[in-house]
Amino acid sequence: MADYRLPPHAAVCFSGHRPEKLPDGILLRMVKSMLYEEIRYAVEQGAETFYTGLARGVDLWAANIVIGMRKKHPDLKLIGVKPFPKQGTEYRGEELYIYNSIMSHADDTIHLCPQYQRNCYRLRNQYMIDHSDLLIATVANMASGTGQTIRMAEKKGIIVRRISLPDAAQPMPEI
Repeated sequence: MADYRLPPHAAVCFSGHRPEKLPDGILLRMVKSMLYEEIRYAVEQGAETFYTGLARGVDLWAANIVIGMRKKHPDLKLIGVKPFPKQGTEYRGEELYIYNSIMSHADDTIHLCPQYQRNCYRLRNQYMIDHSDLLIATVANMASGTGQTIRMAEKKGIIVRRISLPDAAQPMPEI
């Protein structure tokens, strides 16, 4: 686990690939476990506000983890950042259930563009970076929206914690 310090009342945002671009099975469970540990450590370091872009996959999983952590840390705040108001209407099944649960538990929802436009996802990612002290990102391909978000965070100088898929694929140490 990383050794970093966050300022008091720190804010955290998430970025990551969609489920179809991530491994499945045990590797996916390992990625989710690593995501949980990164969020837990951020809370331990004083993070209080979490921004989620509400995209399928990592964004929804991370938001769900934050909601679960409110049992021990009721002061945690969850902010949904939607690139446009109708984002999420295409979700189905389990993703729709998780999305609706997150929306009902979010402390606030921000809509950045009045409707879909070509750069609305980039604007959402920039908004989250501009309001955060830490980015937790799950990345396999730096030539992606997640890669772009990591570069935004590095340019701004905020802490970036990467869960690289090659890291998740490494064998567990023997005990």
